Amino acid sequence: MVLKSMVASASDLSLVSVAGNSPLDFKNRVFGGRLISLGFRFNKGSKCKGNERFNFEVRAAVEVGVERSKSKALEGGFGLDVVSEAELTVKGFAGLRKTKLVCTVGPACSSLEDLENLALGGMSVARLNMCHGTRDWHRDVIGKIKKLNEEKGFCVSVMIDTEGSQIHVVDHGAPSSVKVEEGSNWVFTAEHFEGSRPFTVQTNYRGFSEGIEMGDELVIDGGMACFEVVEKTGNDLHCKCIDAGLFLPGAKLSFWRDGKLVRGNNKLPTLSTKDWADIDFGIAEGVDFFALSFVNHADSVKDLKNYLSSKSTKSIKVLAKIESSESLHKLEEIVRASDGIMVARGDLGVEIPLEQIPTVQEDIIYVCRQLNKPVIVASQLLESMVEYPTPTRAEVADVSEAVRQYADALMLSGESAIGSYAQKALAVLDMASSRMESWSREENRQSLVNYHQLGASLPECITEQICNCAVEMGT
Repeated sequence: MVLKSMVASASDLSLVSVAGNSPLDFKNRVFGGRLISLGFRFNKGSKCKGNERFNFEVRAAVEVGVERSKSKALEGGFGLDVVSEAELTVKGFAGLRKTKLVCTVGPACSSLEDLENLALGGMSVARLNMCHGTRDWHRDVIGKIKKLNEEKGFCVSVMIDTEGSQIHVVDHGAPSSVKVEEGSNWVFTAEHFEGSRPFTVQTNYRGFSEGIEMGDELVIDGGMACFEVVEKTGNDLHCKCIDAGLFLPGAKLSFWRDGKLVRGNNKLPTLSTKDWADIDFGIAEGVDFFALSFVNHADSVKDLKNYLSSKSTKSIKVLAKIESSESLHKLEEIVRASDGIMVARGDLGVEIPLEQIPTVQEDIIYVCRQLNKPVIVASQLLESMVEYPTPTRAEVADVSEAVRQYADALMLSGESAIGSYAQKALAVLDMASSRMESWSREENRQSLVNYHQLGASLPECITEQICNCAVEMGT
């Protein structure tokens, strides 16, 4: 069965809710406007003469306010975002944005008011990066999101992103970002000490300097700043800044020699002791997703899924982050083992040449679509909006291209976590993805309509014209 189009308007919509077999009440109001949220599910039924029957159910996921927490209507199905009746009237079902939006929650957007504004702006998933903040801080954010879901009728999921096998900054002497000047001298050390020291950077891995030689380049966050190693004293590296830039909290470090990545410095496992503690924390807090960092083989995903099955009664999904060259070599088996994929372009761009990123992104999305796994495109989508209120035209084109490739979700990182314009950045994602989806539907409709007279018999020609009319009405 091929479902080509479903057309409905808010004025004549009469759906039956799962709980009470009564028409969905549009008079109820949630956070100021009349709202609905719907989900769909295909149920496989009995067979008749070798053909399987399918039942198409429309389910009400959110009734009103606190009632949402009592409804499990969308369990096992695919949901739409909560939308206003006015938006539904103007756009129709076909005009609603299909691409989900993920926001990283950080100091810039962790208040209850900011989280509510992000949810109103279209945030589907709140990401918590365990490289930053304490567990008490993350627990507070999760509590606020649950409160919004229960009291305001939102459907925002929570994702925990593990730290993974990466060398990163523990402290660089400032509570927020630092602008590094060219020619300045810094010391990178694995020594742990209380407080901060000027021009001294603590790292999380004691063996971070193993195999590093004088003259090697130390790159911050894939190119945000660059240092040259001028002296090595024990486990400490004395470095001189050769490319000025921005030093963010929790920045990731990589080493290069003669234009090639130095790999001998990273022997960390996929999941560290801290990661397992963070996973236990996430299970206790009832999060919805774990994003597994630096996955190089499918066994890491399988081990985590088995652990979650034994520790939690809730179905927690595992997303594998593709951010290393090793993961590309075993891409298909990782995708098969995971519940979803995140294309972490920032770290991936450190491992492979920059010019390969666009084609690799498209290849990953294609594999995910072939294996029916959701995929998130992440990292530096709107990087300029960390500091500026408007994106570059190239960034908007990048977002639109990800949507055109049928990415299931787009993710904001520093733009929402530490940027001054989190809501504006989310609005740009919303508008750009909605516009590209609309254009893609029109493009697909034209390509379908252009294939005239495929039917050979009169009944087939009539059926073809009915399908063409349905496509036109739906788009």
